[in-house]
Amino acid sequence: MKLENVTEAPPKRWYDDACGTAMALELVGERWSLLVVRELMFGPRRFGELKANLGGISANVLTQRLEGLARAGILIRRVLPSPASVQVYELTPWGYESETAIRELGRWAARSPAHDPTLPLSAASLMLSFRTMFSRQRADGWAAVVGFRLGGEGFVGRIDGEWIHVVRADPSVADVTFDSDPMTIASLVYGARPLPEAEAAGTLQITGNRALAERFVTLFPLPDKVAVE
Repeated sequence: MKLENVTEAPPKRWYDDACGTAMALELVGERWSLLVVRELMFGPRRFGELKANLGGISANVLTQRLEGLARAGILIRRVLPSPASVQVYELTPWGYESETAIRELGRWAARSPAHDPTLPLSAASLMLSFRTMFSRQRADGWAAVVGFRLGGEGFVGRIDGEWIHVVRADPSVADVTFDSDPMTIASLVYGARPLPEAEAAGTLQITGNRALAERFVTLFPLPDKVAVE
């Protein structure tokens, strides 16, 4: 398996500032960069998959961002073994460490009155939001395995009462599976949309233990909005 990792220093500096926040902006502050990292948080992706899940990004800009993140040591390019033999992009161990910062930034930003949870989001964004908004208090020791079929992508979330561990995997191992799309699932979890309504609309199919599905959608309360005077 061939790995390709470019570790040259960034070609320019935006800030003459030793603060770690300034360095973070040097690394992922360009438009789309942090969202590229988000899309890779659940494992390697091909160029076309990244472009499809980042609505509005051009192929040229995506290429530039991938090259910049590789130079910074945040991701690597590698070729999958035969018979696939296709190039994919994958976060380095250091790149994966950014998840905590991304989650905390997302929780902080969700308090803005301007945050609109009805806007489009990708499967990776939805799954990362679960790891961001999971409420231990609401889970209260509850354990379950929940699966998701979102178009051509499969995910499994394992809840142990303290945390939700989400991975990209075959959801057939789950106690209950949501077969849907990211926007529909978001409307159930963050918009309190009734399950029967989505089922009647033909955008949701639930397989397995329905009671688990009904409880699952209650475990992710959005933070209170900040008061703006």
